[in-house]
Amino acid sequence: MSEFDLRKPNPLLIVISGPSGVGKDSVVQRMKEREFPFHFVVTATTREKRPAEVNGRDYFFVSKDEFARMIEENELIEYAIVYGDYKGIPKEQVRSAFASDKDVVMRVDVQGAETVRKLAPEALLIFITCESEEELEKRLRERKTESPDSLSLRIATARKELQRLDAFDYVIINHDFHLDDTVDKVRAIIAAEHLKVHHRTVTL
Repeated sequence: MSEFDLRKPNPLLIVISGPSGVGKDSVVQRMKEREFPFHFVVTATTREKRPAEVNGRDYFFVSKDEFARMIEENELIEYAIVYGDYKGIPKEQVRSAFASDKDVVMRVDVQGAETVRKLAPEALLIFITCESEEELEKRLRERKTESPDSLSLRIATARKELQRLDAFDYVIINHDFHLDDTVDKVRAIIAAEHLKVHHRTVTL
C-alpha cells in the first residue's frame, strides 16, 4: 500500500467519563437524540431502577445473582462496586459493533475508565467536568437523589475523581445550559481521531 492510499479508519472505543454530577448521562443522551452514528453501550447494574429510567435503554437492571454469573463467565469488559451496587460493561456489545465497523461509546465512572484503559490501551478517554469543585457540589446537591450520607460520600468521591484527569486523553468542561456545545466538542474529538495518520486499534 502506498502512502497515498486512502485507509479506512478503525472503529474507536470512546469512553465518556468524569465525576458524578458533571452531566455524563446528559451528554450521551443528547448524542443519541442527535442520532450520532455510534453504538451506545448499555451498562449492566444491580442498583434499583429510578422512576424515569427504562430497562435496556438506560441500563440493564439485573439481580446480584445474574451479575455474579456474568462475572464468572467473563462476559464483562470491566465491573466495579459503585456506591454499594455493581456496574459492568458487557463485552459482546462492543465486539458486535466493531464487527460492523461502528464506533462504540460507553459511559463509565472514572474507576471504570481506568480499567478499560488497562484492558484496551488504545481506547479514547474523554473526561467531562464542570467549572469548579463548588459547582460540582452544587449540582450533586440539587439532584436530590441520595440520602444525606450517600450525598456526602458521592461528593467526597467526586472530588477525588477530579484528581484523575491525567489518566485521560481529552477534557471538556460541560458548562450549565451549554450541553450542545459539549456534545459538539465530543464529536469534533472523534472526527479528529479518525483523521490521524496513525489510527487507534482496539482489541478485546
